[in-house]
Amino acid sequence: MQAYLDKISKLLRTESTILQTLEQKMNKATGKKGILEGLVQKNDQLVTAKNQKLGLGNPNAQKVYLALLDKVKTTDALLYDFFGQPKFNDAFGCTAFTKTVAGVAGQKTGFFLREQKLKDFLVLNPPKNIIRALGHQNVRAMLEKEDVYEIFAGLRFAEDGHWLNDVFFRPYLDLRPEHFERREIKIKMLDAKWLEIGRGFVAKKLHHISHLKEVGLVFVIPTEKENAPGQSLEVLTLILHYFHEIDFYAKIFAGYQKSPDFAQKVVRALQGEVSGQTLAGNGPAWRIVQRYLAKNDKNDPRLFEPHINPEALHWLKAERDLLKLDEQKPEFDFTFWQGLDWMGELLWAGKKGDELVSYDLIDNIIALTRGGLMKYLYHQQEALWNKIFTEYLGLEKMEELLVQNLDKGIIRL
Repeated sequence: MQAYLDKISKLLRTESTILQTLEQKMNKATGKKGILEGLVQKNDQLVTAKNQKLGLGNPNAQKVYLALLDKVKTTDALLYDFFGQPKFNDAFGCTAFTKTVAGVAGQKTGFFLREQKLKDFLVLNPPKNIIRALGHQNVRAMLEKEDVYEIFAGLRFAEDGHWLNDVFFRPYLDLRPEHFERREIKIKMLDAKWLEIGRGFVAKKLHHISHLKEVGLVFVIPTEKENAPGQSLEVLTLILHYFHEIDFYAKIFAGYQKSPDFAQKVVRALQGEVSGQTLAGNGPAWRIVQRYLAKNDKNDPRLFEPHINPEALHWLKAERDLLKLDEQKPEFDFTFWQGLDWMGELLWAGKKGDELVSYDLIDNIIALTRGGLMKYLYHQQEALWNKIFTEYLGLEKMEELLVQNLDKGIIRL
């Protein structure tokens, strides 16, 4: 087995034989050769260059990991001051983040549910927990005084999951294209009254930002956690990520308009189903994995097969957006992280032997905000699978094929 296949298989936690078969099929389908070997060489070059930039010679895993966390911490502190030392316990603390996202990502319009349809859903199945928590007598009284987008955001963390899936979302199966309209993506900083309501959600999800694809909404839940290391970077990058994710799914929904099973396709896309079909066949096949399977089971067998992850694509776009902030304040040095989303290295970790360290910005932001006690790898590994695909076919082609094949769950070339 070629040494480069052994190296890249360790970076992906998969079998060399799987990559060897993939390489043979992709070479034949595209006429390109040497892609995987070239990626390993590029990875090695980047490791050397970035370690030197960090002031490290021939370091072990712990030294690199701590140096990367320090790099994130320094940028986060600069960002915190740049945004006027924001607070996240009310609706006014994140205004600068909203303006920044619109400035660096560009304002985007998409295909989203009409406001009246949102109200119709709430009247049809009133969210009792929210009505009670906000002190209203009934749903109509609530809708007269509350922002419908904030209420929809609250559904994610104030209502019972079984009720949401079995009752509230069931009418989604009756959706038609005319229930949607084109409008700009909204970013909402929820009012302070949502702090107590959202406390359990924030504790479980470990961050206080989420989104609603069909509504075209990114929202930030108030939190008591102020100025924790990495928090400003986490808020900004997550908002940017969700911004691009919503834009991606808006294209998906718009593309389903002429389909006779429009509603079913929209619902399946929202559910983030991952196909369990076999990838076997003569030509190359790539599974579409819409979520981070490793969060639930790091040994899910689908993680070790060729796959593309739209999440990693949205993160790539978010990290590229950050470059525009370097133009305003070069000290941020977001340039350092560009092109590292897929990069990792096996480094000596003492008695544990070699340990995989991720050089991906997002993995390191999450590690910092969680106290630096756990190394995160799943962003890097998903980005590397995407990188292999784009080295053969290009980034634009990957996104095009994702949009065309999301409902099928597999891209067959």
